[in-house]
Amino acid sequence: MKIYADRFPTALRQLLTDLLVVAWVYASIRFALWLHDLVEKLAVPGQKLEGAGGGLADNLAEAGGKVGRVPLVGDELTTPFKRAAEAARSVAEAGRDQQELVGQLALALSLAVLVFPLGLVLFGWLPLRVRWMRRAGSAKALATAPAGRDLLALRALAGQPLGKLARIAPDVAEAWRRGDERTVNELAALELRGLGLKPGR
Repeated sequence: MKIYADRFPTALRQLLTDLLVVAWVYASIRFALWLHDLVEKLAVPGQKLEGAGGGLADNLAEAGGKVGRVPLVGDELTTPFKRAAEAARSVAEAGRDQQELVGQLALALSLAVLVFPLGLVLFGWLPLRVRWMRRAGSAKALATAPAGRDLLALRALAGQPLGKLARIAPDVAEAWRRGDERTVNELAALELRGLGLKPGR
């Protein structure tokens, strides 16, 4: 018995679920990246502060060097310039610290918003998907085994809705116990359809 993918409701629901999960993960990552970029914009003042402080420190140091060449009083005149340059470097350092803090905050917030959606996928959808794949694989193996139809029929009797079973035969369990070929085939097909598979000749 050969098995092909089918467009029965189970398979269609599985496909739609997979597409929704992919869209969910994509949207979550896009949102996390958008949030990261948004928070990173808070680092702009720090960048400007670093640039202004560094430029001012360089200019003051250059000016202090020129003043230091004045005979006799040059060393005394450079002291205020040195102090001002150090203060400007402190401002630039504060700007760098602010940028680092914003970068860490942006990364932390991005990871935080990804924890919930990715957690749902990894611990909610993925185990169900793996379990479905195992069941479908087992059903496919049973369908190709010599006594596979009987086992699939038994699984259908144990797990399929009573309404579907009743449509196969009035006393479907008795027909299965008698080994009625038509009943066994229909039960096996019902189980395969329930997994989104179908028997092929």
